[in-house]
Amino acid sequence: MLKKLLFISFCVFSVSSIFSQQEFTRADTLRGSITPERAWFDVTYYDLKVIVNPSEKSIIGSNTISYKILEPNEVMQIDLQNPMKIDRILQEGKEISYTSEENAHFLKLQKKQEKGKEEKITIYFSGKPIIARRPPWDGGFTWEKDSNGKDFIATSNEGIGSSVWWPLKDHPSDEPDNGITISVTAPKDLMDVSNGKLIEVIETDITKTWVWQVVNPINAYGVDINIGDYVHWSEKYEGEKGILDMDYYVLRENEAKAKEQFKQAPMMMKAFEHWFGPYPFYEDGYKLIETPYLGMEHQSSVTYGNKFKNGYLGRDLSGTGWGLKFDFIIIHESGHEWFANNITNKDVADMWVHEGFTNYSENLYLDYYYGKKASSEYVIGTRKKIMNESPIIGQYNVDNSGSSDMYYKGGNILHMIRQLIEDDEKWRSILRGLNQEFYHQTVTTKQIEDYISQKSGIDLTVFFDQYLRGIIVPKIEYSIDGKNLKYRYVDIIENFDMPVISKINGKEEWIYPSSEWKTKMHSSPILNFQIKEDFYVNSEKIK
Repeated sequence: MLKKLLFISFCVFSVSSIFSQQEFTRADTLRGSITPERAWFDVTYYDLKVIVNPSEKSIIGSNTISYKILEPNEVMQIDLQNPMKIDRILQEGKEISYTSEENAHFLKLQKKQEKGKEEKITIYFSGKPIIARRPPWDGGFTWEKDSNGKDFIATSNEGIGSSVWWPLKDHPSDEPDNGITISVTAPKDLMDVSNGKLIEVIETDITKTWVWQVVNPINAYGVDINIGDYVHWSEKYEGEKGILDMDYYVLRENEAKAKEQFKQAPMMMKAFEHWFGPYPFYEDGYKLIETPYLGMEHQSSVTYGNKFKNGYLGRDLSGTGWGLKFDFIIIHESGHEWFANNITNKDVADMWVHEGFTNYSENLYLDYYYGKKASSEYVIGTRKKIMNESPIIGQYNVDNSGSSDMYYKGGNILHMIRQLIEDDEKWRSILRGLNQEFYHQTVTTKQIEDYISQKSGIDLTVFFDQYLRGIIVPKIEYSIDGKNLKYRYVDIIENFDMPVISKINGKEEWIYPSSEWKTKMHSSPILNFQIKEDFYVNSEKIK
């Protein structure tokens, strides 16, 4: 017992030490927390207008923010990152003054803000937005040329934030309830593709303005601009909620190979509607758009740069061969339509809700088309990429998204829960139920954890604490004496007692380890013992 308590203390100390080594700035707090200047208003709609100047790598525009007043306040926090500049702010034709701290701007509203009323404010902005160094992870604007020398431009800003190029309430907890209109003006020989449905094209002698409308709530980081010499084709998909418009945009030079590769998009839709429920944005359609970077999950506007190859740029991330059965970007980034765009984290500390479930969607795609064995082998194969250097869940209120283990470890966590439930239809109903219960909502990880525990009938509280909030992999120590198997857990937090499937002499049998030694008597001498690989635990035979 003393050894166990010392180990638990060590685990807690190690995790605390990891967090304490991270230093967060005032800017992190302003970006990552619901400040008093953010809490009092609820965004209901954005009307974003942007003129893109490729030769100068600059933009100019305006954003009209419609909002509902939850509580009276005179100061509003709006975010826009340097080197972008606010030119002026108007409300009912009157200019508003503001002060700035880091990338947060505090607007001093002159009009009385009355609880329950809806108001508008328009912010005019301009500048040369940050150029993405490693999109989409280190994001901003990407300015490239296609093989014909035409401009090929895209935004990607999941981590850095939408405020890297446009002014808004840049916090994931508040999505515009009624969506957004995005009007993008580009050179006349190019096309812009953004989120939602195209409702108008306005042409002048030298430019075209492409007006897109999203009618559903949308996470801010999912708002995008994609400009290129695109060709377009479409199809009608007969889905669970009726007819879905599926549109495709690629550079002219890539049309032939894209038409072949993008056949996987309706296959994806069929598999994911089976597992997760109806596509969440029928009204806004689904688009797959070629970009000059790898790709990202922009809501209803999935971006693609995987070179029209299966796998991840032609590589199998699992090392099993199954990863070459599908185009990673089409499947993974589209999976985010359910987990990230439909169900969105309130705080980026809970980003595993986006990435863990979407990583898991890859093996569910395989399960749908190739069976349970393929799905299992794939997710187990990705396990070698888990680092366990810091917890999956980050620190709250400081714009900290936690460990990259949210991908592969997150997928393996969900795969284990499927094993524990032992009922694939029940598990499928839970995944579909999540997308129904939290339809178009922002959530906390606790809401997701509690829902799975409730619907599965298994209290997974300690399980989630072990795998999401810790970095130690549980280990089963065991010894064999003739027909007797002795076993216990080590490297666990208090009260962790997840059952696992073992293979004894080649036959699968459940065992129920805890921190205390247990003995299982077998009917015949135990010649071979192992833990089924579907469980992410270590095991060690001791004397």
